[in-house]
Amino acid sequence: MNNNFPVNDRGAALSMIGAMLVLGFTDNFIVFIAEVVSLWQFQIIRAIIALPLIACIAYFWKITIWPKRNWAVAFRSLLLTIAMIFYFWSLAFIPMAQALAGLFTSPIFILLISGLILRQSISIIQIIAVFIGFVGIILVVDTQISDLTFLSFLPVLGGLFYAMAAVATRQLCEGETTLSLLASIMIMQSFVGICALFVITWVNPDVANGPAGFIIRGWVWNIGNIMPWIILQAIGAILGIGLIFRAYQIGQASQVAVFEYSALIFGPFFAWVLIGQQVNLTQILGIVFITIAGSLIALRSLKKDIEK
Repeated sequence: MNNNFPVNDRGAALSMIGAMLVLGFTDNFIVFIAEVVSLWQFQIIRAIIALPLIACIAYFWKITIWPKRNWAVAFRSLLLTIAMIFYFWSLAFIPMAQALAGLFTSPIFILLISGLILRQSISIIQIIAVFIGFVGIILVVDTQISDLTFLSFLPVLGGLFYAMAAVATRQLCEGETTLSLLASIMIMQSFVGICALFVITWVNPDVANGPAGFIIRGWVWNIGNIMPWIILQAIGAILGIGLIFRAYQIGQASQVAVFEYSALIFGPFFAWVLIGQQVNLTQILGIVFITIAGSLIALRSLKKDIEK
């Protein structure tokens, strides 16, 4: 939380819920985008749309977008870029509920990184939360072991790198502005996208039609039918991420984090409305378990902050 802003926990909660509403809606467009272009082209075009908007906001609000520590922000952006690659990749193949549940295992990984690598103390409640979260992952995947594939674990890998990015943000990027971090992730995603497209052009693989070609498809010029989805996704990303940062600026981080799990309601709901994706009772139970695990970790962190 930024101490330059007055604490407003209700406003922070509303901002976070609003962010999850926006992102839960716009992330469903990936299914349509994956039919036509590659993940790499999508990230490049989205950055081309988003960066001028970010620059305009920075100019009119007098906010700097130049990082204080270039290497730290670049490292954090790379981790978050990898996280989003796994997450968006998964959205092209598996239901939104499973993808979000995998991404929201990040508090579990943050706890493990904090305890095993940063040597911070972990309570018995947090250990129980990790176990509950692991059970939740199994329930959400809802697949026989023999049927598991690499695609089944894409969102969990996304959650791992998202957690690493969160730890990097907290440990290395203190004092950076919201727009600086947002612009940096857009630049990094477009850079990785350009590199990936160069490799694809050089290798020239056989590309399947539809979502199967989302990762290995080269540049596509005839994209007029999906440009509205990409534009909405870019605007949604700026608005959603901006609301997330705003929530953490005006509220206590441990309390605000709990409301991030509203994405597990909005995302599957819009997936049902827009795409017709269904969520069974086992997966709903798994989502509840992951939400409980993340909330326990967040509330335990809040207690530690109060005790300090």
